[in-house]
Amino acid sequence: HIAEPEPRDIHAIIERFPIASKGGMAVIITLTDITQLKRIQKMRADFVANASHEIRTPLTSIAGLIELLQGPAKDDKEAHPKFLGMMAEQSERMKNLITDLLSLSKIEMNAHTVPTGAVDILRVVKQEKVHFEWAAKQKNVTINIEAADNLPKIRGEENEVKQVLHNLIGNAIKYGNADSEVLVTCRVTSDLPRDPNFVKIKRAMQVTVRDEGEGIPKEHLPRLTERFYRVDSARARKVGGTGLGLAIVKHILQRHRAVMRIESVVGEGSSFHVYLPLNE
Repeated sequence: HIAEPEPRDIHAIIERFPIASKGGMAVIITLTDITQLKRIQKMRADFVANASHEIRTPLTSIAGLIELLQGPAKDDKEAHPKFLGMMAEQSERMKNLITDLLSLSKIEMNAHTVPTGAVDILRVVKQEKVHFEWAAKQKNVTINIEAADNLPKIRGEENEVKQVLHNLIGNAIKYGNADSEVLVTCRVTSDLPRDPNFVKIKRAMQVTVRDEGEGIPKEHLPRLTERFYRVDSARARKVGGTGLGLAIVKHILQRHRAVMRIESVVGEGSSFHVYLPLNE
């Protein structure tokens, strides 16, 4: 393990020659940089530990409530609806978590297959607006769309592009303030972020989802797409977040050779900019 200038893990194999060579060489040393391998192994271990913890928490809660219903609260008819409601809530949380874990696994399996379909992005955005009408109404949030009618299609798989918009708009409603606006804009742009995926691309579809929430402190932005990373764990769990939504978005965008850029101002809100290659 080498600590400077940054930690690296090196695997060394030292072999002694059975006979000395003409140049006097008697030993051969093979050095293999296994830093990335170690990092992947740690990520896997962390992921299993986090997933186990996230599933165990609601499971423990459900088991405890069942114990109460079978024991001390057995004859307390007034407590039954309350406890059953709590059990239903925890069951839903566990179901959402397992659904997101399966989605993530499926997306990773197809990570190296670039989608070849053509997707009408504005139609997908309008579908998601309809889907979230009830949730938005509960917080008096208005979902507005700004886009031209004749936008070109993007290259992608519709169900996965829909999942990206579903997660981003869902988050904007969950973490946005009550009585506010969620604005979704779609436009073709040549002002592309610097990224290896866009070296040979001149234009892309920029989809921006902007909320009017509390905003995200700058130090959290680089880690937002990590699995189970939450800016405010208590608040995220309260609104039903699994901690996997943005990780799923990141992996879908990687498969689509797309890029996401996040901007946020504390006290004003956040903007998630997604750049998707056009079907050209």
